[in-house]
This record gives sequence, structure tokens and C-alpha cells, in this order.
Amino acid sequence: MTELQNCKDLVRAFYAALDSAEAAAIPAVMAQFCAPNLRWRGYHPFDEITGPEAVAERFWQPLRQSLTRMQRRLDVFMAGDNLYADPGGTWVCSMGHLMGLFDAEWLGIRPTRKMAFLRYCAFHRVEGDKITETAMYFDIPHLMMQAGINPFPPQTAAHLVQPGPQSHEGLMFTAQPPEEGVQTLDLIHRMVTDIGTWQGAIPLEEELARTWHDDMIWWGPAGIGATYTIERYAKQHSGPFRAGFTDRSTTKHVCRIGEGKFGGFFGWPNFTARPRGGFMGMPETNKVSEFRVIDIYRREGDKLAENWIFIDLLHFWKGQGVDILERTTSIG
Repeated sequence: MTELQNCKDLVRAFYAALDSAEAAAIPAVMAQFCAPNLRWRGYHPFDEITGPEAVAERFWQPLRQSLTRMQRRLDVFMAGDNLYADPGGTWVCSMGHLMGLFDAEWLGIRPTRKMAFLRYCAFHRVEGDKITETAMYFDIPHLMMQAGINPFPPQTAAHLVQPGPQSHEGLMFTAQPPEEGVQTLDLIHRMVTDIGTWQGAIPLEEELARTWHDDMIWWGPAGIGATYTIERYAKQHSGPFRAGFTDRSTTKHVCRIGEGKFGGFFGWPNFTARPRGGFMGMPETNKVSEFRVIDIYRREGDKLAENWIFIDLLHFWKGQGVDILERTTSIG
């Protein structure tokens, strides 16, 4: 328990230093808190970067120069020992939005000079007094839509700036009862097992009801959207998604943790699948592509109540031969 709290304190100190630093000082902050061989996994087009200074120069400095007066608005903060022995370790997870004034171009996205929210989730592996690995996924298409760019066909669900947990219990800066985290992880495991089979032995809504509350909320990424209740989730995402793919691989995660009533995981990739037409309004391609996903869950009692999802759709569609970012930002 003490080790978990020490890891949380380190990440909170890192965030405080990073968020208050001027852009020019960010490389030094990264070097102070991160190991020299930091492995950083990010959303396309950043993908994988090695070393804290390289992360600062390629990601943090350009972003901070574009989203000025940036604030980190946390909705979930938790830590836990990785469920998987390989790579193992203690990981700290945070989720929320990076909010600022969109004052300068970023990744070819034209600025609005108005408030903008970049929703993100990050997993940090802490070893001793350094962060040695980070997986940080952020919803670039969501930012594009705020800037008036529509990179995808109409969504099957709703496009929103997403709030935090309904219960307002996501910021776990203090220690939580260990048994609560165990219960959360067990429930997530049962849900993932159901999703991973896709056998269709029972109706989809009946399958979902095994691990989800009827009034569940699925906070999906831009391009898919958010949906409410099992019935609408089945119609607006889960059903169309399952119908749109074949040759789905088994699920594999790099890290899965749980603390209190919250838990989550990420993969690199989580699974692969072959589109057979219809997903996000796109045609069949016959190409297998990767899904890099972060999922964060809130448990209420013995079922899941909320789920925040980060899918690197730019990476997925690049694997299908479509560079969404380049195509939509080069027009005009």
C-alpha cells in the first residue's frame, strides 16, 4: 500500500512540475522524473518514442505552444500492480482533459483561438523514483471536430465533451480498500471474457446484462460517440461493431490495474480484426488492422456502470491505407 501511494505521489509531482513549466523547461522536467530510456507509447502520428527529451520535443512542447494556458482537468487517478507478470510493475493511471486556448496550429489542425479540450488517458509505470514507461492515448479526432473538421462519416452515437464519473469518486489520491480493487478487476475480467468470445450463444443485450448495469454509459471516441443504456449501446455501437468485423484475434493487454471502484487496461495492440464493411461507414478492405485501446471502467455494486474508451482510430485507418489526419488537414 505504501509503495502504491509513493508511486501516486511521484506522478502527481511530475504533473505539477510539467503543467507549471514553461515550454522551454519541459525537457528538463521530463528528464527529472523519467528514466533515460523511457518507453512512451502514444496516439498516431506519435506512436512510440524513446527517451524523455524526445517526448518533450516531439509531443509536449508543440502541444503546449498550440494549446496555450493549458490546464489538466483530472477525472480519474488510480494506481495498482499490473495483473500481468510480463511486464509487471506498479502503474499509475490518470484520465481527463487537457484544456487550453487553441491559439496555434497543431498537426495541421487550424487554431480556433477558443477553448479546446484534448481528452486523454495515461498509464505510467513507476520504478523507484522514475517513470520508465508511459502509454498515453488522446483523442485527436475529437480536437479536430472542435476545430470544425469532420474527419469521419456521421457517428452512430453522440459527439460530446465527456464528463467524469457520475459518482465523483475517481480521484483516488489516498489509499483504497484492496478488496474493492480485486472485485473491480474480477468484474472487468468477466466482461472482457464475454467480449472476447463473440460466440453469439445468447442475445447481445442478454450477454451485456451479465456484467453491465442497464443504465450503463459508454463514453466512446470521436468517430463512434457516446451511448447510454444497454439497449442503445447494443444498437449504436456494440452490435454494429461486431457485425463490421471478422477474424478478430484474442485480446492481449500490456497492463491491467484496478483500485477501488475503478479499473482499466491498455494494449499495444489490444487485438486485430478484418473489416467486412459498415464500420464507421467505411467499405470492406480485406486488410487486417490493429486496435490500440485504453479502457477505463467504473463499477457500481456488482456491475459496471461507466466506461471511457480511447481507440487510436488514426492508427487503425492508416493500417487500412487511409491517412485520416493528412487527408483532412491538407484540404483548403
